[in-house]
Amino acid sequence: MQPKYRRRRQWAGALSIALVLLLVGTLGYIWYQREVVGTRDYAGTGNGKIVMVRVDEGDSVASLVPELVEKNVVGSRRALMAEVSKQAPTLQAGYYPLQEEMSAKSALEKLSDEKSRRGVVDIPTGLTLENVTVVGGKPREGIYSLVSKQTCQDNNTCVSPEKLREAVARTSPADLGVPQWAQEPVSRRGEDPKRIEGLISPGIHVFNPTSNPVEIMKSLISASAKQYENTGLVSAASKIGLNPYEMVTAASLIEREAPANDFDKVGRVILNRLKINQKLEFDSTVNYSLSEQEVATTDADRKRITPWNTYAKQGLPDTPIASPGLKALHAIENPAPGDWLYFVTIDKDGTTVFNRDFAEHEKAIERSRANGVLDSGR
Repeated sequence: MQPKYRRRRQWAGALSIALVLLLVGTLGYIWYQREVVGTRDYAGTGNGKIVMVRVDEGDSVASLVPELVEKNVVGSRRALMAEVSKQAPTLQAGYYPLQEEMSAKSALEKLSDEKSRRGVVDIPTGLTLENVTVVGGKPREGIYSLVSKQTCQDNNTCVSPEKLREAVARTSPADLGVPQWAQEPVSRRGEDPKRIEGLISPGIHVFNPTSNPVEIMKSLISASAKQYENTGLVSAASKIGLNPYEMVTAASLIEREAPANDFDKVGRVILNRLKINQKLEFDSTVNYSLSEQEVATTDADRKRITPWNTYAKQGLPDTPIASPGLKALHAIENPAPGDWLYFVTIDKDGTTVFNRDFAEHEKAIERSRANGVLDSGR
């Protein structure tokens, strides 16, 4: 046999062997992926390595499977979907701190547990940035504290309230997402962490908890600005005779002062007093800078000169004193017709009396005191 034919037969044999080995390897890989990886389910609650998983409105577990498998949160699609068939979970939008190598059951329990959800903060109407101590009542957590809690991937990875305050104090208003109509008054407050008071709207906000403090605060402020502007705030401001920032400030007073059914009347009182340059004298503006707050204020409190105390200064407070809800904004945008200059709540059911005449207002105050509304716990 010629040497060249022998070499050809040797190459052909080697190639055949290689093809057989490749086929065997491929079949083995397919078997392994299908029978081992394809059905693999880890044991336990994970290996300690946090993986943040985002859930959007309308997401299902099936839509999250590729990410959960790729990030090694669960062992396989089949294991997870088998667990889904048992639990039929409902997912809520937000971010969830899962771990690598979780059992399908553990992963699903975390995704279904609202307490596990992060990056979702629900701001009540009338809330302030800082925590408030209420005389004779429960302390109220402020926005900084609520947001901080929603950044925690575990006990060691929270963005602290201090970091959020620092971001607000040291970042330009524009870079914080402050709308143009609020940038100048916010700048005037210098590095005061409360300079964005009132600019985070009540309601549910979703943000990325893994972002840095500036990005977190910017997402909240930008979304709130859009919500406020969608009420017609800017166009209404020119009609009312205030600028948009003053409108938000006035709305915050309504939110903290007015009974639910009298928002538009209190809005009119504010505008009537501003028009004749009469001090607003709202106790809520006195309370804003106090470490302990209650409905009643003392003579000493009302004499304190602060940027917010409308007993001691003319006009509106320098900033909003809380986050006004849409109802309060609508009230200042569309105040009730009336000539009232005074109002006081006279009973614990929230009945409020409005007057133009100060002597009549004093009589209403006496009724309020007699009913214990203005009692002080200090």
